[in-house]
Amino acid sequence: MISQSTIDSVFETARVEEVIGDFVNLKRAGSNFKGLSPFSDERSPSFMVSPAKGIWKDFSTGKGGNSVKFLMEHSQFTYPEAIRYLAKKYNIEIEETEQTEAEKANTDLRESMYLVSEFASKYFHDVLLNSEEGKAIGLSYFKERGFTNETIKKFNLGYSPETWDALTKEALGKGYKLEFLESTGLTIPREDRPFDRFKGRVMFPIQSMSGRVLGFGGRILTNDKKAAKYLNSPESDIYHKSKVLYGIYHAKQSIAKQNNCYLVEGYTDVIQFNQAGIENVVASSGTALTPDQIRLINRLTRNITVLFDGDAAGLRAAIRGIDLILEEGMNVRVCSFPQGEDPDSFARANSHDDLVAYLENNSKDFIQFKASILMDEAKNDPIKKADLIRDMVASISKIPDRIQREVYIQECARIMDISEQVLTSTLAQLIQKDIADANKKQKQEQRPFEVVRNQLQAGTFSGGDPEDPRTGPPDDYPGDPGYYPQEQAQKVDILYNFEKKVIEILLLYGSVVESFEDVYLKADEEGNVKEVSEKREYKVFQKIYLSLQEDEIELSNVLFQNIYNNIIDFYNQNETFNLDKYLMHLEPDFAQEVTNILMEDERLTIHNWEGQNIFPKQKSETIEQNVSETIFAMRWYLVSGIIAELKNSLLTNPQEDNSEVLSMVIDYSKLLNNFSKKLGRVVVPYH
Repeated sequence: MISQSTIDSVFETARVEEVIGDFVNLKRAGSNFKGLSPFSDERSPSFMVSPAKGIWKDFSTGKGGNSVKFLMEHSQFTYPEAIRYLAKKYNIEIEETEQTEAEKANTDLRESMYLVSEFASKYFHDVLLNSEEGKAIGLSYFKERGFTNETIKKFNLGYSPETWDALTKEALGKGYKLEFLESTGLTIPREDRPFDRFKGRVMFPIQSMSGRVLGFGGRILTNDKKAAKYLNSPESDIYHKSKVLYGIYHAKQSIAKQNNCYLVEGYTDVIQFNQAGIENVVASSGTALTPDQIRLINRLTRNITVLFDGDAAGLRAAIRGIDLILEEGMNVRVCSFPQGEDPDSFARANSHDDLVAYLENNSKDFIQFKASILMDEAKNDPIKKADLIRDMVASISKIPDRIQREVYIQECARIMDISEQVLTSTLAQLIQKDIADANKKQKQEQRPFEVVRNQLQAGTFSGGDPEDPRTGPPDDYPGDPGYYPQEQAQKVDILYNFEKKVIEILLLYGSVVESFEDVYLKADEEGNVKEVSEKREYKVFQKIYLSLQEDEIELSNVLFQNIYNNIIDFYNQNETFNLDKYLMHLEPDFAQEVTNILMEDERLTIHNWEGQNIFPKQKSETIEQNVSETIFAMRWYLVSGIIAELKNSLLTNPQEDNSEVLSMVIDYSKLLNNFSKKLGRVVVPYH
C-alpha cells in the first residue's frame, strides 16, 4: 500500500493543468483553461480546468474532480494506479506499506491483466537485448530497419522466443496466473499444454494514452505462408483495437503542441518518423480507421494529415478514412509518397529537414487530393467525371459546419469547373437524405408503444429537470396540470440555491479574515435600549457558523448539510485550507458535489466574455458583501416562510380570535423590511 506521506506529496506537487494537458488540448481562457471534452463527442469546448482551485469540470457529462479523479475517469485507473502515475510523472519516490490480505484480494481483474501485460512487455524487451536468440534474430531485424538503441528502448520493442511456451513458463514461475495470461491473449489455452501466441515474432507493445500496456503486435520473420505476417492481441477487457492508436502515448504532447497529427498505417512508420524527429504521428494498429480512433486524436487537435503509400491500396485506404474524419468535424489534409515508397522507407532515406519540407510542400486539402487522384481515372469520360463530382460533394456533406461546407463547395466548383449552384443543390439533397435516413433509423430503434410526455405543455411541470431531485416533481406526481405549479418549483430552487451559495463561500473563502458588521442591543446611561453596530473581524467560516447557530438554521438539503458539517469540522481541525487535501478525504458523492459547486461559475469563461470586453465582477473582491447578503437573504427567505404559514392559519381559522397571529405577522413583516434595508433592495416574498 502506498504511504500517506507519498499521497500527500503527490497532491501537493501535481498541477491539474499539466496532468490533463497530457491528454486534452487545453487553451487559456482567462485564469482557467478550456478544451474539448475527453468523455463525449463534442465540437464546442465544455471542459474547464481551474489551476487556482486545482480541479476540473466537464459540463457535457457532469464529471469533475482533481488530477487523480481525472486519471480514474479518463484512463480507468484505480486510485493507487493514479497515484503511481503522478508520482512517476513528478519523480516522487513511492513509499510502500505492507498490504493486508483483504487489500490484495480487492485487486480487480483489469489490474491483473495490466500487470501481466506489463510483465510481458519487459520480458520481450529483455529477451531481445540479452538472449542469444533475441540478439541474433530480433535485434538484427530492428537494426536492419535502421532503429537505434535509443529508439528500441523508447518503444520498448521486444522479441518472443521460438519456443512454444517460453513466456508462459516464465510468467507462471514469477507468480502470474494462467487465467490472466489467457484473458490478455498472451497464452492460448490448450488442455494438455498452453502455448505462447506470439512465439518467434518481434514484438511491438501497444500503449494507451497514459502509457499502460494494452496489448501487442507481433511480426513474424520467417517465410511461413500459413502464418499471418502481423498478429495482434485479441480483444479483451483492456484492449479494444478500434479504440487504440499505436504511438499515441509518445505522440500526445507533440500533437497538442504542433496542433496537427500525422496518421500512418504501420508500427514501423510511427517509429521511423519518431527517429527522424517527427513525434506527432500515430497508426491505426492494423485496422481500418474508426470513429473512436479519430475522436482520440480530436482530444488533442482538430487537424489530421493522412500519410499513405504511393500504391493503389494506399490510395484507397486514404480515401476511405477521409469521410470519417470529416464527419467528426475535423480538418483533414492528405500527403502521398512517391511510387514504391512508404512513410517508413521515405523517412529512413531523408534527413529531418528534407522530410519536414516534403510534408509541408506535398500535403493537400482533401478536395485537391480527391480531384487530383480521381481525375486521372475519369480523364475525358463525362460519366466518370460526374461520378467524381458526386463523390466529392458526398464528402463535403459529411462536414457538420455549414460555413466550412460552403467554402469547400466554392473550391470544388472552381477546381471542377462546374456551377456552384448545381453543387449546392446536390449538397442539399444529400443532407436531406442523411437526415431522413437518421430519422428512419431512430423510429426503427424506438420501442413499440413508447409514450413520451411533453414536459413543456401548458400548465404542467415547469420547474426544472424532471429527473433532478432538486428541481423535479415529487415521486407521486400524477401529471395533473394543476398538481405541481411553477411557484412550488421556484420555491425549491430558491432554497437550494441559497444553501449551495453557503457551501460555495465556505469552500472558496472559509479561512479568509474579513470585517463584518455586528448588530446588537445596548442600554445607554438613561436605561434606553437601542441598536448598535460595530465592525469585528472573523474568519468567514466562523461568521457563517455563528450566524446559522444564532438562527438555529440547518440546511434542508441533506447532502449540503453533510458537506457543511464536514467543512466546518475541517476548518476547526486545520490551520489552513488546502482544497486538494480536503477533496482527497471526502467520500465520492461529497467530492463530486463540491467540484460541481466550485466549477459552476467557470461555465461562463467558456464563452470568453472578456474577449468581448465584458468583465464580470470577481467574487473575491466582495467577500464580506457576498457573505452578508447570503446570510440576510436566507433569513429573509425563512421569515417570509413563517409569514406565509401565519397568513394561511388566518385563512383557515377566520372565526377565531387571531389578534396574536396578526401581531406576529406585523412584527415579522417589519423584520422583512429591515432585511430589505440591509440588502439594499425591496424583497418580495415567494411563499
